[in-house]
Amino acid sequence: MLIDTHCHLDAGEFEPDRDAVYERAVAAGVGMEIVPAVTEAGCDSVAACCRRYPCCLPAWGLHPMYIEVHHQRHLAALRHRIDAWRPVAIGEIGLDLFVEGLDFATQNFFYTEQLKIARDYDLPVLLHGRRANDPILKQLRRFKVRGGIAHAFSGSRQQADEFIRLGFKLGFGGAFTWERATRLRTLAVELPLSAIVLETDSPDIPPAWVGKGRNEPAELARIAETLARLRGLPPEEVAARTTENARAVLPGLS
Repeated sequence: MLIDTHCHLDAGEFEPDRDAVYERAVAAGVGMEIVPAVTEAGCDSVAACCRRYPCCLPAWGLHPMYIEVHHQRHLAALRHRIDAWRPVAIGEIGLDLFVEGLDFATQNFFYTEQLKIARDYDLPVLLHGRRANDPILKQLRRFKVRGGIAHAFSGSRQQADEFIRLGFKLGFGGAFTWERATRLRTLAVELPLSAIVLETDSPDIPPAWVGKGRNEPAELARIAETLARLRGLPPEEVAARTTENARAVLPGLS
């Protein structure tokens, strides 16, 4: 079995054929899909998705790219939602220094407040961090959470080691399947396999064979095969080990 630790199956891109997308994932051996929210309103679409599809489990969170729609009251709403339906994790949360015009102070406020919520509920976190690993790690050292996943990891080996030290797994998906992604491919080979979980981030971050098309959870099987080939391991071992890693860092999956 494979676990897609980060998949936006609720996204509008899947509106025309969401049932078929889900069935293809199940047929490809994807036994669980973690569906993270990105806004308070979006939690409702995530909830609907997870009620409809048995293999889908929710994460509740406020994404740093949507700070223009976040309000402080949404933090209280997040706590109420956790009380009503305990999620697998708090996410997708974090910092984004890649997109221009996103106020860092506001991002950091929502990020740290959600770390506090994760700490209070003893939940792991799903981290978004583009060009922001150092400030993300800084706050993780301040607010001790039970670990989680550095989603779509693209940092340095030193940063990877620090995430691992703090109890995190590193999410690898379509990005490392491109031959030009030499630094990511080196990390995919050299990092301990015990530190790696698999994800698609679908409909985004398509793997090389999809090109500029829509990504979907069924592609996780071939992503796993690519990791196996790069590491010189049987695909079955990579599937089993990454599934074990996901269960270890996300206890709500068990």
